[in-house]
Amino acid sequence: MNDIYYILLYFFVYGFLGWCTEVGFAAVKEHKFVNRGFLNGPICPIYGVGVTVVIALLTPYKENLILLYISSVILVTLLEGITGWAMDKIFHNKWWDYSEQPFNIGGYVCLIFSLVWGVACVAIMDFIHPPIAKLLSLLPHTLMIVVMVILGIAMFADLYVTASAIFKFNKRLASMEKIAAELHEISDQIGEDIYEKVLVAVEKQEVSRQKLDEAAAELKEKTQGTAAGLREKAQETAAGFKEKSQDVSEEMRSRIESLKARYQELGSKTPKVSRRLVKAFPKMESRNYKLQLEELRKKLNEKRKK
Repeated sequence: MNDIYYILLYFFVYGFLGWCTEVGFAAVKEHKFVNRGFLNGPICPIYGVGVTVVIALLTPYKENLILLYISSVILVTLLEGITGWAMDKIFHNKWWDYSEQPFNIGGYVCLIFSLVWGVACVAIMDFIHPPIAKLLSLLPHTLMIVVMVILGIAMFADLYVTASAIFKFNKRLASMEKIAAELHEISDQIGEDIYEKVLVAVEKQEVSRQKLDEAAAELKEKTQGTAAGLREKAQETAAGFKEKSQDVSEEMRSRIESLKARYQELGSKTPKVSRRLVKAFPKMESRNYKLQLEELRKKLNEKRKK
């Protein structure tokens, strides 16, 4: 039972240290603080799980450096690949992408980073974990349980908030995509309407001319009066057609403005958690709404520059 307690503690400790590593790397690269964790709190679960699995399974092979390194590379690669794939399927977003790196598998893992993780695991096993394990062994049993319960509740609450925010964010992107599709459909429809209206106008004009010619031939003595009447009728028809076209155009214009306003609203009022995730995962890619996510990312970057 004590082993389970320690494994859970290792998860939280290395999850926190992993978060510190990610934040430190981002600070050096971008010269500012960026919460690079999936969760809002200071913990990266994938680091906690990865290091804990390595400690639990590979401690017996600690003295064999080569076996420890190779086993670490395999374990961490499997973990990163499964995690990336699972998160992709659950949230329909690809959170990191190694596609540009050589020897990658689906963009979820790549050889270079796997080799680096292997070195990190060996360093943890030989230099970092021994003092941490010794320090944790000094904690009273009751305090250990209390700390794990508090941290566990906080992490699952954070997970719930984050997951809910991601699903809402995906719905927001879906709404933006739907509006964009409707705007495109209206644009196509306007183009077709213009073409059809031109044809109708030409046909009406031809019909009016034919009627005028026939009337003039049959009733020469009343040519002027009949022609004037037909012209007047044709003008009334054209005026009515023009008025109807204007009404349709006004309706279309109003709908377009309404859709554009809604699109801008969805893009500008992004929740805080969603903004943090877009910032934390600069290579995050939406499986279903790529264009909308890129537009949203551009808007957020523009706001940060202001």
